[in-house]
Amino acid sequence: MSTAHVPPQTDPGSPGAPPDPPPTPPHASEATRLLCAGTYLDSGYRDRVIDELYLDEQRVVAPSLGFDAARVLAHALRARRQEQLWAAAVLGLWIVGMPLSGWLLAGVIWPSLLLALAPWLRGRAAEPPLYRRFAAFTVRWWGRLLFAFYLGFVVLLGFGAGSDDSGYGSSYGSSESYDPYGFGDPDSFSFEKVLVPDVDGIGDVVEPWQAWFALGVFALIGFCVSAQRSQFARALAAELSPGRFPDAAGDPAERAEGQRFRRLMHRIRLEQHAPLVMYHEAHPFCGAGAAYDTWVLAVELRPDEDATQQPLGNRAILERVRPLLEQLRVPAEYAGPGVRDRLRRLEIDECVFLPAEGLLRRDQAPYSPQDFEQHRARAVEEGGEKRRHFLRVRVGGWEEELVVTVFVRIHTQGRMLMLEIAPHVLTPVRPDFKDADRASHRFRHNNALGKALTALLLVPGSAGRSLVTLGRGVRYGWRLLTGGHKGALPDGPAVSVRELAAVPYGSTFQEMDVARYLRSIQDRIGRGVRLALADAGYETGEFVQKIVNVSNGAVHIGRADNSSFAFGDHARSSTVNSGPGPQKGPAGHGSK
Repeated sequence: MSTAHVPPQTDPGSPGAPPDPPPTPPHASEATRLLCAGTYLDSGYRDRVIDELYLDEQRVVAPSLGFDAARVLAHALRARRQEQLWAAAVLGLWIVGMPLSGWLLAGVIWPSLLLALAPWLRGRAAEPPLYRRFAAFTVRWWGRLLFAFYLGFVVLLGFGAGSDDSGYGSSYGSSESYDPYGFGDPDSFSFEKVLVPDVDGIGDVVEPWQAWFALGVFALIGFCVSAQRSQFARALAAELSPGRFPDAAGDPAERAEGQRFRRLMHRIRLEQHAPLVMYHEAHPFCGAGAAYDTWVLAVELRPDEDATQQPLGNRAILERVRPLLEQLRVPAEYAGPGVRDRLRRLEIDECVFLPAEGLLRRDQAPYSPQDFEQHRARAVEEGGEKRRHFLRVRVGGWEEELVVTVFVRIHTQGRMLMLEIAPHVLTPVRPDFKDADRASHRFRHNNALGKALTALLLVPGSAGRSLVTLGRGVRYGWRLLTGGHKGALPDGPAVSVRELAAVPYGSTFQEMDVARYLRSIQDRIGRGVRLALADAGYETGEFVQKIVNVSNGAVHIGRADNSSFAFGDHARSSTVNSGPGPQKGPAGHGSK
């Protein structure tokens, strides 16, 4: 049996190895691009972005891990402006066309309302209940069939159907107007007419040219609907394309005018990546994703009789842990120059969490480097409740779509070592946002017949959608004028625009990467703490003995003298003096 020969590979640390490409800045990341595209695709998501980052300007922005929230806001505002302009144009055509068409367009009001009602009946859930889907399906097709029936009838009227043998003279001399629902005569109004409009005698009161005018209005509305979709598709193919998106200076959304826009863009970019995190007490880790097996360790510090004791502070332990984490960036000795493991770009920094309560203005937050250094120097040893110091370890995988962040806090008090580990996982962006390029390409390369039929299907619901769009704009303007947000007291972030666009779970490969990143980081943290204890002259033998590998690859630490320590899938923890167990992360990742 022959053995395959593997030639030796070049050490990536050698002079001949190519350097790693520079990291992608947050404003040019794939996650940022997809979130910007999502503001054109989902009006609900767009409104949440604008409310959080623009309307509620008293709120500090959540940490933006791997993306630029300011650029997402710029595109959200631009998408809303474009949508409102097109909605005003479409609604204007309906209003102007009503009287000029002899009120023929009034017959489309009911189908339009039905089609506008269908999305509300279905709801925003990815998998709505069966009764919601059935109701939305019924209402949607009811509206489409009514519109198809009415459109065909208007076409027949244009060719003179329904007129008497004397031609169009009776129509010219008639002063009556068409009222299919009986609104003008209360005695003739009935609910049945609303369900199926009355078209008897229409040929005697509506002239053929009015029918052709109504068809022309339908065509113009269809053109506006198609032009709006084409404008969004062109944006996805131009400034939001993978090739042009890194050029933020050439992005038209960034060039919008307005003092409020410029002021908030500056504040967001100052706050979103700062090591000082102003948080809301209800959700301090807002922006980091879902909690993933948070655990806490409390171990008694027992002096080692055979070693010389040294002072042991929180900073000393962190400095022992940090070099071990940095070693995760180093590839294997014979891995070659093409290593693409995301751990090679593992980010390690220190952050301080401060509550937003107590500030009188948003710009009073101490974001300057000098202020941060003062807070870090005091917070690292104090072990406070509201001000907390963390070592933050971050891995941005899958083009910053899968972000794993581990917050590490160490504190020694009363001859006890408290170690807090708070892993968080930011899952990938929604599939419909990721398919934006595909949808844009399909629309732009569709033939004329396909575009025309798509526009035709959107015409009957255009009036309802335009009213809803303009109604949301009026509501937003009212809240902006009367809400008093500009003078409100500062507050921590309520939501993260990145978390709003995240799916509940990633793919199998992504879940495997999450487990690998977390286990690698957790192993180095445990090893660093053990070495710090040994260097300071404290016992570590019992601590080491309790670490065993279980069959599923997770790590279990059993009893460790009045402490419990467990993490990973199916992890177990035994404890003396009962306390809260490890938290459960997303399904499939919690303790069982």
